[in-house]
Amino acid sequence: MRLPKVLIVEDESSIAELISVNLKHNGFAPIWAVDGEAAQREIDAVLPDAILLDWMLPGQSGLALAKRWRADARTKAVPIIMLTARGDEPDKVSGLNSGADDYITKPFSTQELVARIRAVLRRRSPEQTMERVQVGHLVLDGSTHRVTFHDQALKLGPTEFKLLSYLMHHAERVHSRGQLLDKVWGDHVFIEERTVDVHIKRLREALGDAGSMVETVRGAGYRLTVSAVDGGAMPSAVVS
Repeated sequence: MRLPKVLIVEDESSIAELISVNLKHNGFAPIWAVDGEAAQREIDAVLPDAILLDWMLPGQSGLALAKRWRADARTKAVPIIMLTARGDEPDKVSGLNSGADDYITKPFSTQELVARIRAVLRRRSPEQTMERVQVGHLVLDGSTHRVTFHDQALKLGPTEFKLLSYLMHHAERVHSRGQLLDKVWGDHVFIEERTVDVHIKRLREALGDAGSMVETVRGAGYRLTVSAVDGGAMPSAVVS
């Protein structure tokens, strides 16, 4: 299981080390950068899932960095939590206006910080539904995490299950790779669009005879359709 990467942009080593230790204990993979230049190198190498950004930094300030990353198409959706000793309301407003998603004042509780990180990641994560959905004879039950086709149980991996759930809840619509990445993986995750192709292939294999329901629409993306195997024998989608 991949741990969420959190980039800590903080020039005080004692604070950065304290945050890093606590993040590791809570299931995150922390990366430390001492200033904006080092942070940019880390971002260029691997896009983090969230950024903890100190306001006062050598060189560019945290405010300037937040504005720059929000203006960049690649980093504009990465959650940013501003860390600062400035606790006055005008400063908080400035931090949020620069593009920060949240704001925490030093000194802070590490438990609160972890909770804030989890909160911003949830907001950037794709929605998961527990509903039961049926497309033709293909049935997916989100509450029991089961999939059947003609009442025969199918085995799907967790990513394939989420992918199928989204396609079934939006049956007959065409979805680009980028849309599927945002809706299934989450818009805070940076992975190649071709990753979708790999999981579509795995999904088709796992679906067996129902695999042909997942159609490739050349130049556009993918859609799930009932007509490929069921000939429209049942309503295209039923959600309960």
